[in-house]
Amino acid sequence: MIELVKTHLKIIFNHAQSTYPEECCGVMLGNISNKCKTVVEIIPTQNAWNQETASNFQDNHPDYSKKRRYTIAPQEMLQIQKSARDKNLNIIGIYHSHPDYQAIPSEFDRISAWEEYSYIIVSLQKGQAGEINSWILDENHQFQQEDIKVRS
Repeated sequence: MIELVKTHLKIIFNHAQSTYPEECCGVMLGNISNKCKTVVEIIPTQNAWNQETASNFQDNHPDYSKKRRYTIAPQEMLQIQKSARDKNLNIIGIYHSHPDYQAIPSEFDRISAWEEYSYIIVSLQKGQAGEINSWILDENHQFQQEDIKVRS
């Protein structure tokens, strides 16, 4: 399970809506205890997807722009890791949006994912945030839906 507060969802929704029709992305910092991840901070990041990044993937297709792909720049991830460590927090997950698509992971999302992270996906329909789901990888590197608990 992943636990957030309403303010965290608002940050994710606002970020997703502000980048529409492109995918947004960001990092979730928090703590893990008793198989529950508690989000403490949401860090919106820049979607660094570009042609150079795309060339690193076999399924590269001209239509796979920031409207269908996201990545967080390695330098930005390193800065976030350092900041998390300084705050005695961990990176516990990544969020991103699916413009005009469901909040379910794509095959690209699956092959790019890390087992220990939660992956929150927010669906945007015509620019408005709607469905939100969280996913984790199982031991077979397949996504399983994760419960989301939202506190006030």
